[in-house]
Amino acid sequence: MERVIKVYDNAFAEYGKDKPEVIAFSADLSGGCEVREFWEKYPDRFYSMGIAEQNMHSFAGGMALEGFVPFVHTFAVFIYRRSLDMVHLSIAHPNVKVRLVGSVPGVTSPAGATHQALDDIAVMRAVPNMTVLECGDATDVESFFQLQEQINGPVYIRVLRGEVPRLFNTPMELNKSRMLSDGEDVVILSSGVCTEEAMRAVDSIKKAGISVHHRHITCLKPFEDQEVLEAIKKAKYGIITMENHNVLGGLGSIVADMMAEHGVGKKLFKVGIQDEYMHGGSKLYLMKRYGLDAMALVKKVNEVVGRDLGITEDMLEAFHFELENDATRALGV
Repeated sequence: MERVIKVYDNAFAEYGKDKPEVIAFSADLSGGCEVREFWEKYPDRFYSMGIAEQNMHSFAGGMALEGFVPFVHTFAVFIYRRSLDMVHLSIAHPNVKVRLVGSVPGVTSPAGATHQALDDIAVMRAVPNMTVLECGDATDVESFFQLQEQINGPVYIRVLRGEVPRLFNTPMELNKSRMLSDGEDVVILSSGVCTEEAMRAVDSIKKAGISVHHRHITCLKPFEDQEVLEAIKKAKYGIITMENHNVLGGLGSIVADMMAEHGVGKKLFKVGIQDEYMHGGSKLYLMKRYGLDAMALVKKVNEVVGRDLGITEDMLEAFHFELENDATRALGV
């Protein structure tokens, strides 16, 4: 399976080539958020705002009112925590075309609770006018740039950096998921880095006699995908959501809302961060420690179908992608 290095860096620089209205902002994290190539190629359209996200958001909102399309870059946790008031009043309330690009959300940050966005989807989907997206592979990252052109208001997106797998050969679409496996016993809905883990487990689950309908979710708001709803209605045992986020307010809650609104009486099971803070560590370590990896999904499927499928770690597909020194390399510039 292909690995892509600095996919956001390269794709953003290419996208901005013939678009003078596209400008980039960085909160002193041009390297950490992979925006250096844009900076080097178009220095007159790059703004280093320092460690001052509140000011950066307000500045971006003002530039958008003047006809520019700002792409705002920082770690996901800093997009929305202390600067949420400016997200609302400078960006969402005037409904301007600002793209809030959040790097290293959740388990993809090795730096512990201060740098791990665990509730950003819950917060940002409650912001009026905000579209919320999440990347699961290199194709998602690359195709975001064309997708966002369809959206006249603000966008928040969780992106991937460093060494990223290419899992898909079709672009992300607004309000539309990708079907990765078809079946009716169990429905698995995964997002972000959890999709790779789900893919590692699905073949073994199917070999154990359980048919699996697996979909990769990129668009978290709006969320009106009729194909997801139809799959949920057919589930024999239940639905499992799998996400790099608190189980409260993220994909699991989004799916629960859809099921309740449409009167779908099925069991819903959530794989995610269990309403707690995480400590620091590599992505693979944190996914295992906090129950977001392929084996965690297998255990949840055992629970859903009411029996042990006999699947062990060595039976799972082994296609992890992570730089060996990712947990220890510098976070910043």
